[in-house]
Amino acid sequence: MIRRGLFAAACLLAAQVAGAGAIDKLHQFLESTRTVRADFTQTVIARNGRQAQTSSGVMMFSRPGKFRWQIEKPYSQLLLGDGEKVWIHDPDLRQVTVRKAGTALGGTPASLLAGDTQIEKSFSLREAGERDGMEWIEAIPKVQDSGFEKVRLGFAGNDLRAMELFDSLGQITSLAFSHLERNPRLAPSLFRFATPANTDVIGE
Repeated sequence: MIRRGLFAAACLLAAQVAGAGAIDKLHQFLESTRTVRADFTQTVIARNGRQAQTSSGVMMFSRPGKFRWQIEKPYSQLLLGDGEKVWIHDPDLRQVTVRKAGTALGGTPASLLAGDTQIEKSFSLREAGERDGMEWIEAIPKVQDSGFEKVRLGFAGNDLRAMELFDSLGQITSLAFSHLERNPRLAPSLFRFATPANTDVIGE
């Protein structure tokens, strides 16, 4: 009985250490990374399990508060945060939607990567185990109207390789990152938005 008790205690301790290590990995990634550039593939899975859409493009962020999410295939769309406002540009519709950054970000996945290092202010973090050769962390937004129920981040070594976004409509958006560069030099102009001619602006 004593041996079994020690074994159970050792397993519990190992789980606690693993959890702390995974969350520490996220903290270390954010604290040591000011800028990031990566290619991404994005897959949206509907509530009924059907794959709705796959797209790809380039993601960049410059902390705190600036990010650029450029979808290139199968269509063009840009999500850009300049630190004060968030812009969503759909060239096909000739339309731009703009919102204040604080209102738009809140407890969203963008605030996880592009926000400050005090992520526990906006998210509750927990260890989510190992899968597909990665260590996973689950982040649950503390605000009720973020539009997301939870976000999972997958780390391979010290690099962020994947994210899974579970939204309030039951959809899962799966993101796989490749060619990730930490702390590249990114031109400030990448995080400034100029409204194209003949484009409708909606919002503030």
